[in-house]
Amino acid sequence: MARPLRIEYPGAFYHVTSRGNEQKDIFKSRKDREKFLEYLASATERYGAAVHAYCLMSNHYHLLLETPAGNLSQIMRHINGAYTTYFNVKRKRSGHLFQGRYKAILVEADEYLAELSRYIHLNPVRAGIVERPEHYQWSSYQSFTGQSKPPAWLKTGFILGCYAKKESGARKKYRSFVEDMIGKECESPLNKIFGASILGSADFIAEISSAHLREREDVNIPALKHFANMPSAEEIMKEATAVFHDNEKLARQVSIYLCHKYSGMRLQEIGDRFNVRDTAISEASRRLVRKLEADGELRKTVETTLGKLLKCRM
Repeated sequence: MARPLRIEYPGAFYHVTSRGNEQKDIFKSRKDREKFLEYLASATERYGAAVHAYCLMSNHYHLLLETPAGNLSQIMRHINGAYTTYFNVKRKRSGHLFQGRYKAILVEADEYLAELSRYIHLNPVRAGIVERPEHYQWSSYQSFTGQSKPPAWLKTGFILGCYAKKESGARKKYRSFVEDMIGKECESPLNKIFGASILGSADFIAEISSAHLREREDVNIPALKHFANMPSAEEIMKEATAVFHDNEKLARQVSIYLCHKYSGMRLQEIGDRFNVRDTAISEASRRLVRKLEADGELRKTVETTLGKLLKCRM
C-alpha cells in the first residue's frame, strides 16, 4: 500500500480522520467514546498534543490537532494504538480496528481552522443524526458554545479568538457562524486540498514545499509528485511578465522574488539567470517583501500569480 505523505514540524496544525476497517463501527457504546476521549487527554499530557476540535461519529472520527513538538506520528500511534488495544480486549477480538493509516491534512491555521471546525461540528447534522449541532454530545461544539464546560485538554481559545476578545461574545459569534450553515449547501473545505496533503493558500503551499519537501525523495508516496517540481524560472518569468506587462521593472522584481522563494534554485543560478551577483538576490527579495507589506493590492496580485503557477502543477 502506498504510504501517505506526512509533513511534520513544530507548531503544525492538522485535520485528522480515521475510519473503521471495512467501514465498521469503531464506537459501539458510551464507554467506547469516553475511553477514546481519555486517550485524547493522555496524548496532550504525554506528547504535548493540542486538540482544537473533535467529533466522534460511529465508524470514524475527526480531529483538529496542533503539534507543538512536531510529533504527529507519535501522537497518533498513541491514540489509535491505545484505543485499538482497548477495543480488542473488551470485545475479545484481534486484528486491525482502523482502515489503513489515518489521514492527516496539514492546515494553514489562520485561514482554515475555523471553517474546518464548522465542517467537523456539522457532521452529525449532515448525517441526519441530530437536527442541530448542540444536540450531539460527542463533539466539541457544546464546549465552544458554553453549553458544557470544556475539558482541560480541549483548546477552544484559538478558534474563538478569531471572533471577539471577550469569551461570551466570541461564543455567540461562533455559534452564528456554525448554525448559519444548517440546511444550506456548502462546499467542504476539504475539496480545496492540494496534493492530497495540504489545505492552505498558494503562499502557504509553496512555503511548506520549500521548507519541508524540496529534498524528499521518498518512494511509494504518490502525493509527492504534486510537490516534486516547483515552478521553473522560465515559468515564473513568463507569468510575471504577463501579469505586470506594463511595468517591466516590477515584473523583473517579482520574478526574482518568486524564483528565490519558490523555485528551489540556488542563489548563483538565479543570479546568472538575471545577470546579477548572487548576493544581490536576497536583498532584492527583501526589498520586494517590504513593498508587498506596504501595498496590499500588489501583495494580492503576487499571491494570485503564485497561485496560477502552483495550479498548473496540480
